[in-house]
Amino acid sequence: MLVSLKNIKMKRSMSSHPDNNKPEIFRQMPADGVNVLQITDCHLYADPSRCLLGINTLETFDQILEQALREAGRPDLIMATGDLVHDASDSGYKRLLGRFKLTEIPTYCLPGNHDQPGKMTQLLNQDNVHCIPSVQTKGWSLVFLDSTIPGSDGGRIDQRQMALLKQLLEEHPDKNTLISMHHHPLPVGSRWMDTMVLEQPQAFFDLLQKHPQVKGILCGHIHQNFEATYQGLKILGSPSTCVQFTAGEDDFAIDPTPPGYRWLSLQADGEIVSGLSSLPEIPSGLDLASMGY
Repeated sequence: MLVSLKNIKMKRSMSSHPDNNKPEIFRQMPADGVNVLQITDCHLYADPSRCLLGINTLETFDQILEQALREAGRPDLIMATGDLVHDASDSGYKRLLGRFKLTEIPTYCLPGNHDQPGKMTQLLNQDNVHCIPSVQTKGWSLVFLDSTIPGSDGGRIDQRQMALLKQLLEEHPDKNTLISMHHHPLPVGSRWMDTMVLEQPQAFFDLLQKHPQVKGILCGHIHQNFEATYQGLKILGSPSTCVQFTAGEDDFAIDPTPPGYRWLSLQADGEIVSGLSSLPEIPSGLDLASMGY
């Protein structure tokens, strides 16, 4: 059964009050800063009953959104970091828009390899939901890059995106900066997944090294937790709201762990504090024997 949309809004309202039953990690998080909820790799469909690898992706998305707003409190914003609609359907994007609008939280969406960037911009750019290059808030500049390559599962920061990034970094040299994109900028140690790592990343990292206000990079795509430090930058990859991939595998493999999300607190001194949470159990029907999708 799908989570009630009414409950999503209700839980959002309730979540602004202290809750001693929150998981320990959220009770330890700093109260100040920019509080961000990252939702990624939702893989919704035009047909709300359709499943990916045995999981109803709309059902797990609704469950994650409801749980996140209840557990972590009302964030300052939501980042949706790509592969939002698996079949890039109008109805899939409209359904996603309806969920995000109901939260009344500023939400920033960027495309993944399963999305259609033009369609996303057309359908998701309204009310509290945005497909824009950046936003500045509470001393932070948040940059949202399109790392997609038309017709490919891999990623790239092309010349247009590089020029945009350079412009934004030069416009806000005094603001701590977090860069978000869909594709992982570093190998994660899974041979099959790393065939889709960001192509030719050296120019990208060279640019970032010229701008010390950049504190980290946030990505989706990998359907698993990943945390690393590279050239002084915090690199974070996050679990999917549906199916997880097993870390460290040469070939495609499903990890029997529940859907999850990431929560971040961006501090005034540039520190990025982050935590993960997941649903209490694996959704029924998960096809652990699948060799791909």
